[in-house]
Amino acid sequence: MNPISARITGTFDQLKPVKSDRSLSPRSGKPPLYGEETTRRILAKLDEPPPEGYSTWTGSLLARALGDVSATQVWRVARQYGIALQRRRSWCISTDPQFAQKAADIVALYLDPPENAVVISVDEKPAIQVLERAQGWLRLPNGKALRGHAHEYKRHGTTTLFAALEVHTGIAQVGHYRRRRRREFLDFMNRLVAQYPDTELHVILDNLNTHKPKHDRWLARHPDVQFHYTPTHASWLNQVEVWFSILTRAVLRGLSATNPRQVCAAIDRFTAARNEHPTPFEWTKTVVQPVRLAHRFADLRK
Repeated sequence: MNPISARITGTFDQLKPVKSDRSLSPRSGKPPLYGEETTRRILAKLDEPPPEGYSTWTGSLLARALGDVSATQVWRVARQYGIALQRRRSWCISTDPQFAQKAADIVALYLDPPENAVVISVDEKPAIQVLERAQGWLRLPNGKALRGHAHEYKRHGTTTLFAALEVHTGIAQVGHYRRRRRREFLDFMNRLVAQYPDTELHVILDNLNTHKPKHDRWLARHPDVQFHYTPTHASWLNQVEVWFSILTRAVLRGLSATNPRQVCAAIDRFTAARNEHPTPFEWTKTVVQPVRLAHRFADLRK
């Protein structure tokens, strides 16, 4: 018999892997230069003020301050924990002590509205600028065509928009005013209430002083209307803000006008077009909790 064939005689089930002491030995190559201690030092240094003359840390500044860590490792750790050293964001964190109760009240209106009642989100968008600017498109050297407008523009005043969104149908109603005062708000509410005779209205509003005076005589004269206020700095709970965002992207951002009437007409056309095929916003979150601001990067490792 051929010696080679003699070696492979038998079934494959009889073959067993041969253990080698080499598998238990450490892998070859250069050992890692940085470990968990380096990560801890980088995050801890981020919690300290930057050097004199700087207002924020950079990768090179952190590497220089640590002394024995490269800027590449600093950026590697920053990417690992999702830290953007140069990017800054602004936000409003609600400090309302009654956040839970107010948020639960509004969420309940979205998910389980009262029977035979209408829930409406109301807010205003003040000081909409009327800008006249040249628009068109440019052909870039790479062949792409970009639409846009010229950097220079001419102002032609401002206008203020009041809007009411019927939450469970998606139908919106708007009103145009020159200013945003209590009298404009009440005029808009009078027009709104007139369209729902003998109907219980639940109106969601923010905490603007024109919405909630100390003695609300208008509300006392309208027993079928109930106001529900969002928590402080939490107007994002009001669904009409989503409608405003769509309006801005679809109409206002690319609009060129020479007087406020043109802006108002463009908003009215947009409202009428959406009301022909209304789509209500679907609220799905049952529990809304306030966000707490973290202050230490070192806590990211916990």
